[in-house]
Amino acid sequence: MYLGAHIGIADGLAESVRQARRIGCDAIQIFSKSPQMWAGPAIAPGPAEEFRTAIAHEGLKASAVHHGYLANLGSPKPEMLARSRAAFLDEMHRAELLGVDGLIFHPGAHLGSGTEAGLRTIAESLRGAIAEVPTGKARLLLENAAGQGTTLGATLEELAAVLEAVAAPARVGIALDTCHLFAAGFDFRTEEGYGSLVDRIESTIGARRVYAFHLNDAKAPPGSHLDRHENIGRGEIGTAGFRHFVNDPRWAMIPGYLETPIDENGYERYAEDLRTLRSLEEGGPPPKKARAKPARPARRRASAT
Repeated sequence: MYLGAHIGIADGLAESVRQARRIGCDAIQIFSKSPQMWAGPAIAPGPAEEFRTAIAHEGLKASAVHHGYLANLGSPKPEMLARSRAAFLDEMHRAELLGVDGLIFHPGAHLGSGTEAGLRTIAESLRGAIAEVPTGKARLLLENAAGQGTTLGATLEELAAVLEAVAAPARVGIALDTCHLFAAGFDFRTEEGYGSLVDRIESTIGARRVYAFHLNDAKAPPGSHLDRHENIGRGEIGTAGFRHFVNDPRWAMIPGYLETPIDENGYERYAEDLRTLRSLEEGGPPPKKARAKPARPARRRASAT
């Protein structure tokens, strides 16, 4: 697996790539704008080219933009849906300009209209977006949900239904978040549990449709439906669950992006999580004992979920 992390772009697009490499990333995920904004400032051609050049120069093997938090492609409310579709199309254009491999996004919530109606609306939204950007190269990756409220995509069957309805395998795929999987009830800490999860993936979306992972430990137990990320090995999943993912040949050429907590020490906790994950790889160095959590409140930069 290509191990990477979600890096902020406050210091510049190209600098985010260099920051990723300095902490040991082989892949990078970014927000192209504030995740709390419907629209952000345009990305100038110069910084976009510098970002693409930095990716090549630093030798990163995968890249992604994570969509913001406001859009809901499954909304039953016409005004919200129109605004969400416009925001998604804008983010597609930004991803194409940056030359990333994938655009990762939360599918949405049905807000009471029902699961079938919500999934149908998401599929319609994606078909329309693809028609607007017919030659797009950034693959659109639906991220699985933890299952809170009326959010859609917590089950692999729901994700599979959208893939089937969109019917564009060259343009659409899946990003699996380990914390969300765990919160939705998939306990993959044992070999048996992991094998059961992989069997479900194969029988629903198909392993070949998984193009990225979010590697996050979980603060809450399996089936909690709580989207609460923790650093690798410090949460309920523990190192055993991640050992399966980093050694599975199915995912050997798939990026796994950290979205774990960081603090006043910047990306040092990311670097520690990367070292922990690499220690789990077959033939890797023995894992180091995780340091105690800082006693004082952490200052957290915005990161994806």
